[in-house]
Amino acid sequence: MVYYTSTSQYMKLSSMAGRGKSMSSNDLQVNSTYIWNEIHEQPVAIRHALTSSQATILKIAEEVKQREIDLIVLVARGTSDHAALYGQYLFQYLNGIPVALATPSIITLYGAHLRLQHALVIGISKSGAAPDVTSVIKQAHGAGALTVGITNVEGSALANTVDYPLFCAAGPELSVAATKTYTTTCAILAQLAAHLPGGEVLLDQVGRLPDLAAAALQSEQAVASIALRYAHARDCVVLGRAFQYSTARETALKLAETCYILATPFSTADFRHGPTAVLEYGRPVLLYAPPGRTLTDNYELLQLLKDKEADTIVISEDPRLLDLATTPIQVQLPTLNGSVSGNEASSPIDVAELLSPIPYIIYGQFLAMHLSISKGLNPDKPRGLTKVTKTI
Repeated sequence: MVYYTSTSQYMKLSSMAGRGKSMSSNDLQVNSTYIWNEIHEQPVAIRHALTSSQATILKIAEEVKQREIDLIVLVARGTSDHAALYGQYLFQYLNGIPVALATPSIITLYGAHLRLQHALVIGISKSGAAPDVTSVIKQAHGAGALTVGITNVEGSALANTVDYPLFCAAGPELSVAATKTYTTTCAILAQLAAHLPGGEVLLDQVGRLPDLAAAALQSEQAVASIALRYAHARDCVVLGRAFQYSTARETALKLAETCYILATPFSTADFRHGPTAVLEYGRPVLLYAPPGRTLTDNYELLQLLKDKEADTIVISEDPRLLDLATTPIQVQLPTLNGSVSGNEASSPIDVAELLSPIPYIIYGQFLAMHLSISKGLNPDKPRGLTKVTKTI
């Protein structure tokens, strides 16, 4: 089954896109949408987030040391949960602290009480109004945990509940689909990891995140022309491993909510354990493949995908992987200084790999936005959705 347009139609649509013409049946121009503006605001928003959170993060880091915190629990839903997943990989790898993603229902529906007196519990909610996140934070505080909240809304329920609120400082986010609140949350988590023991390698490089985001914005026209190829897609698979697994999950959510595509995310490691059976001729598979330790695994997987005749969209900086792609999206980012020895001389820490999810998600945001427009949809107003979703 083939999901993309015919070659002649694709070339015609691409030509029109190059002239700035909208493909939408409602003649919606992409640069008139909230989401377009909010994607482009991300370099400035990230800089504001890093600057505004610095002093509070220093206080949190000092208290973590004093209290000998030996567990981090991250509490979130939806897009915020994907940012939490990124934080889980960072804190465990750099700081050596076990991290759990909370299961709020265990507390809000089943009334469980957890022993968290030696834990740092971080609640994440863009609006700060998620009642299940706030409920977990309240119980954690009562159990003696050190509590932190990351939100975009000062004076929100979450901000007023935690010991230390951290603010995205991203300004109003009007599109239902979150963009700048996701990347600013990830930036704050990276900044916190940098200030905890073991994260020092990130200290000098976290400040480069606005530059990375600005570089990623230069890809828009290339992604826009590629998106048109998949205007008739009904489903797809989105893949990423380790630090990019959060990117895969967030991209799948964006495709589902703005394009109504059944997008299924997998870790590339998990994808080999059964899900590869869904591969067939022409099925779109989007793969995030940054430099780093997952590169060899991604190369081998791409060879399998090519053998299965899947339609592969590869977002990567590596020419070998791009050559294997049906639709290559070349990533061009500033070079970061920070490949240094880790715990073992044979295991260098590649800072670029650790920070790559923040610029890389921008390619996914562009793809979802332009694909939504090409389908004649309004990416700002997905059907049946509201900006704030409250679950108990």
